[in-house]
Amino acid sequence: MSTVTVQVEEVKQLVIKKLTKEKVNKAYAEQIADVLTHADLRNVNSHGVLRTEHYINRLRAGGINPDANISFRSTGPVTGIVDGDDGFGHVIGNIAVDHAIKMAGENGVGMITVINSSHCGALSYFVQKATEAELIGMAMTHTDKIVVPFGGKASFLGTNPIAYGIPAKTKKPFILDMATSNVAFGKILQAREEGKEIPASWGVDENGIPVTDPNKVVSLSTFGGPKGYGLSVIVDVFSGLLAGAAFGPHISKMYGDLDKKRKLGHYFCVINPSFFTDKNHFLEQMDQMIEELQQVPPAPATERVYVPGEIEQLHEERNLEQGITIASSVYEFLKK
Repeated sequence: MSTVTVQVEEVKQLVIKKLTKEKVNKAYAEQIADVLTHADLRNVNSHGVLRTEHYINRLRAGGINPDANISFRSTGPVTGIVDGDDGFGHVIGNIAVDHAIKMAGENGVGMITVINSSHCGALSYFVQKATEAELIGMAMTHTDKIVVPFGGKASFLGTNPIAYGIPAKTKKPFILDMATSNVAFGKILQAREEGKEIPASWGVDENGIPVTDPNKVVSLSTFGGPKGYGLSVIVDVFSGLLAGAAFGPHISKMYGDLDKKRKLGHYFCVINPSFFTDKNHFLEQMDQMIEELQQVPPAPATERVYVPGEIEQLHEERNLEQGITIASSVYEFLKK
């Protein structure tokens, strides 16, 4: 597969132009482009501008409301609900996190559930936004079934990612963003696009047998066996049941039924450390923890110990200067 390296601002403008041509208002298009290029900057290309074509296909089929009237309803001092009106999850997630940040600033904690949403992109974007305000962020979202429960043959759960962002004083924030499957399905899509084999632990065929050909993957596997399975159910409870949304096999498909609104749920929580401890001391301790983790002697054949999110942050620093690398086919689509 051929690739091309392009400055992030050029790619961002191409995405905005594509979306506004589809009657997405420019403010929404700018936010979507920001979330997508955030992923590409971190070399998480499976959640980057690669997704633009799919979003446009769903828009054209009627599965996304391009000009959603997103609303917020406060249900208590630290709780609220955002109704996405079937719009873009990237925009809806931004609004939800902003409300959670405001609540956490005033009352120590902000917890927001989201209903009537769609795919929102990389959760790291939203928890990082909390860390920029020196707050702790947590995010969860359910997805349509593609993952077999531990011990099962047929899929029931989604990739159901969970993310945490924790600020530090001088160090970059600790960012943990992971699917509860061994990998996100976007990684399978990327392998298909690139014509590459995958590890056998990533997915199984229709008989539940692990495969290395990404084109034969029918279902994904959970990470850590029963541990990932358990966490996946928790994500479905928080972002699905708690939001009054569907769960598991009852969620409409992302890559099918393009004319149907997906009605996804999300969960966001923001915590203000200063309501629990001295914030400055907390931030300094995070610096110390990160520093000491990085200084742990590396195992054989390992360069050094990295903290979660650090490798992606190093990619981002480099790519902001050198540009992001995407598939040539994706670039050509954006330029059409």
